[in-house]
Amino acid sequence: MATSVATPISAERLGREAYRQERSFAALLVTALTFFALLVHGYHPYAEDGGVYLPEIKRLLDPGLYPQGAEFVVGHLQYSVFAQAMAGLVRQSHLSVDAGMLLVHLATFWATLFAAWLMAARCFASREARGGAVALLAVWMTLLIAGTSLMLMDPYVTARSVSTPLVLLALVGALEFLLPQFEIGDERGWRGLVLCCVALAGAGMMHPLMAGYGLGSVLLLGAALSASRMVRVWSTVGLGVTAVAMAAGLQLAAPPESAVYQRVLLTRDYWFLSQWHWYELIGLAAPLLILSVVAAGPRRMGDAARVGMARMAVAVGGTAVVVAILFARMGMTTHLVARMQPLRVFQLVYVVMTLVLGGALAERVLQRRAVRWVAAFAVLAGAMVVVERRTFPASRHLELPIADGLGINGNQWEQAFGWIRRNTPRDAVFAMDTQYITRAGEDAQGFRAIAERSVLPDFSKDGGVVTNNAELAAAWLVGQIAQTGLNAEPDARRIALLRPLGVTWVVLERDAVTGFACAYANDAVKVCRLP
Repeated sequence: MATSVATPISAERLGREAYRQERSFAALLVTALTFFALLVHGYHPYAEDGGVYLPEIKRLLDPGLYPQGAEFVVGHLQYSVFAQAMAGLVRQSHLSVDAGMLLVHLATFWATLFAAWLMAARCFASREARGGAVALLAVWMTLLIAGTSLMLMDPYVTARSVSTPLVLLALVGALEFLLPQFEIGDERGWRGLVLCCVALAGAGMMHPLMAGYGLGSVLLLGAALSASRMVRVWSTVGLGVTAVAMAAGLQLAAPPESAVYQRVLLTRDYWFLSQWHWYELIGLAAPLLILSVVAAGPRRMGDAARVGMARMAVAVGGTAVVVAILFARMGMTTHLVARMQPLRVFQLVYVVMTLVLGGALAERVLQRRAVRWVAAFAVLAGAMVVVERRTFPASRHLELPIADGLGINGNQWEQAFGWIRRNTPRDAVFAMDTQYITRAGEDAQGFRAIAERSVLPDFSKDGGVVTNNAELAAAWLVGQIAQTGLNAEPDARRIALLRPLGVTWVVLERDAVTGFACAYANDAVKVCRLP
């Protein structure tokens, strides 16, 4: 009886077929998890930094917007083509800005989860572990990263929404190039190198700073995957020392800062470890401890990628902490390193930690028990929904374009901003209390993004814009003086402060006393014309 023997060619074909099937399963899983993540984390396109990026996109599409104070709208992220790319996408697709941003939001969530799957596929052998790793990331997508004021992914679109999946893909490409067991055919390793370089270049076009941290992570991953312990240790130490030396050089070469500019910089408490709360410091230490346990594990062939990723994350996180302690301090004469926010690299540390924990949870606890999977992720998702509701308590969970078209979107501040967009002249200039974005019920919703009108600079978000452009510091300070305590000022004082700045309208809280003619009011605010 003849016995058939698989030839090398047929074995390779079987490998490729299995690889394609796994990719198809991954695409279906990631698509489902993308919509699941949207339902869990909500969508708030005008909130926080979303309210900073959107006005620039809108002005590129309509240059007549924001005739006064345009310097706070355009070019706040230097050397990035993000706004131009988004404006071009909207223009070519003939979609509305809001619809286009929603599609980009979904696409970046999908790309991040798919890149995470590719990474998990190199770190775990079983499909259950890979699924658990990506599912946990989907549930924790908006997890706060210690005290950095960042989330893993935002519930709105920013340049980081695009750079994040690209940096993850760069790490995947580096794994393919450095670990030959992932090759399918002789060309796989070189494809990985090309993927790594192209992904880093794309990330650099969108968010140069995060791409730079991604490049440092790729280099440290190369060091961590070395088979020789001596090479691994000394190359990792050498890269860390190089990073510290570069930070020292940047600090020494930094230009002097004006007193006004320093005043703005020092309002960013999250740049400085000395200003963090104790529980935020735990948010730095805990991931490094968890990953140190994984990094210290045996480096068997099947565990090489997981151990290497853990070692990379510990090295990059530890280096960032050292740099922050040495150079990101409030008392320094210049704050260039603090502006670069080295602890932002903990975004990658958190991603690696999440994938490791998710894979371990699936392998050791959930296994192939459907009830366990449903129960565990229902509890985790419920906790994240509670966090989202506490973060945006007055806003709709999903602020979708269709809801805005029906006039049912947003909280009462957003409703007032929407009324302004529909009922005031395009050249109107507004003022409101400089701390409006932190008021109860406002939920950090951006005035410019919703109202599409000029406004004097606020304390929080415009202060962040100034940190990237020192020339705006004086204009920012003028806005602070004119608008601080605006709700409590008498009308004569309001007119004296605001009229010289070209202000024509004010937004006041509902209980503010004024004799101005107020064309709109709800339970939170009123919109009044300056006489």
